[in-house]
Amino acid sequence: MAPEATGGPAVRRRVGLAVVRGDSMRPTLAPGDRLVVAYGARVQPGRVVVARFPDGTVVVKRVAERRGSGWWLLGDNPDAGVDSRHRGPIPDADLWGVARLRLWPRPRLL
Repeated sequence: MAPEATGGPAVRRRVGLAVVRGDSMRPTLAPGDRLVVAYGARVQPGRVVVARFPDGTVVVKRVAERRGSGWWLLGDNPDAGVDSRHRGPIPDADLWGVARLRLWPRPRLL
C-alpha cells in the first residue's frame, strides 16, 4: 500500500456481494437478497454487517451495540436464526463489512 500524505497506510475499501440465507433478517431482508458490501468499512450500531461467528459461520446481522471487546449482533427476526444472544459479542476482526444496499431483487439503501 502506498502511504497517505500523513505518513500512515492508505486505506483501500473493497466492495463485494453477499447473499442472504435464512429468515433471521426478515422483514428487512429475505433469503436470496443480494447485498453490496463495503469490506473494511466503519461499523456502527444500526448497520447491517457481514460477520463471522466463532464457529466459522458467515452471517448477515444488524449491529446492536458495542459490548466489551466486541459487537453485539442481532437478527431483525428474533424468532429465527442465531445471533449474539447465542454466540456472544463478535470481535472487530470478525466483522468483515457493512452492507450498503440491497441490489436485488428490490434495490434500496440499507
